[in-house]
This record gives sequence, C-alpha cells and structure tokens, in this order.
Amino acid sequence: MTSTHPPDLAARAVQIPAGGELLHGDLELPAQDAPLVLFAHGSGSSRHSSRNRMVAQRLHRAGIGTLLFDLLTEREALVDARTRKYRFDIDLLAQRMVDASAWAAAREDADPVPQGFFGASTGSAAALVAAARLGARVQAVVSRGGRPDLAGGALTLVTAATLLIVGGQDHGVLALNEQAFEHLHGVGQLVLVPGATHLFEEPGALEQVADLAAQWFASHLMRPAR
Repeated sequence: MTSTHPPDLAARAVQIPAGGELLHGDLELPAQDAPLVLFAHGSGSSRHSSRNRMVAQRLHRAGIGTLLFDLLTEREALVDARTRKYRFDIDLLAQRMVDASAWAAAREDADPVPQGFFGASTGSAAALVAAARLGARVQAVVSRGGRPDLAGGALTLVTAATLLIVGGQDHGVLALNEQAFEHLHGVGQLVLVPGATHLFEEPGALEQVADLAAQWFASHLMRPAR
C-alpha cells in the first residue's frame, strides 16, 4: 500500500545549462535510481507553481522523482511578463525541455533513469514537442489542462504513452484536447475530471489530477530488462 505521507525529501537546487543560458530548478528524488518526471509549467508560471508542486508531492509518495525548473531565465521572464514574447514560443520551450532531459540523463551522481514529462497549459505543448524529439528517452507524458494542439505536427511523432487530463467544465480546452488526441498514434488516454474548470480549483479536483498522473507514470516509467 502506498504511504499517505510524502517521504522526507529535501529539494536540491540545480542549474541546468540550456543554449548558453542557465535555468534554475529543484530536484527531488525519493531514491537515487527513482524514475524522474520533468515538469513544464504553463504561461506566466514558474517552478514555484503551487499546483505543479502538489502533483510533485503525490509523485514522491509513489516513489517517483521530480525536476521542477524554470523554462525561462529571469531576464526572459521579465520580458515575457511585459510582452508575452516567450510564453507561446513552443519551439524554444520544447528545446529547454530537451536540454533539461539531457542534463538529467547525464548527472554524475546517478545512472540514467526512466524519464517522463508533466506539462500544464502551454507547457503541455512544449512537453509533447520535446517528447517527439527525444523518442524512446521519454516513456510517458501527462498533460494537465493543456494545449496539446500547439504541438502541431509533432503530435504524430510522439511515442511516449500520453495521458491528457482535462476539466469537464473547461469546454474550449476540452475541444482542443479531443482534436489533438486524434493525432496521437501511440498509447494514449483522454480523461475528464467531472465538474472541474481550467485550473482545477474545485474541491478534490487537483487531487484527482495528481492521482491520475501518479498512476500513469507508475505504469509507464519502466526500466529496461537486464
């Protein structure tokens, strides 16, 4: 039975090299060989997202490590707050996911472990595009209230098992997810959280998202047979 209490984890602050920039992140591992999920936050958010951190805590209880990091530098975030220059630059954000995945795979303090991506809002598109680029390195993707439609033609190239979670009352985003789901060729599932709106602020809604994500990653992040 899974414990109802998260393990006593200390977040390790890390810096991730990405195209000549350094991105700030928080790495938390229940064990050195734990599978690892990288988070792609939505537009206007950061690694401090309370919703993503709640999901991360649930993953820790399932024995899964997490890397929450800023997709933008501090300078880029300030520019984006004024102009929205970067939040829909899916190509840039996806490359940051690719760079973070490479950094995580090459960490000197641990052997490579199975990786998954968790994306929220526009971050879901970045996660899916990055997963398409990385192929077998990324075994599973979970999207929360995401915009997978922004991934465009990359959707047909995603080989990772993909779970799209949408609020039952998030009608516009639901339609976009339904359309995007038709373009996924691998293992996939579209799940509605009844009564939930875009931010899953209703009582118990985010907990359902976290449970669904933990179950999906636990089922699909597999070590190769030795």
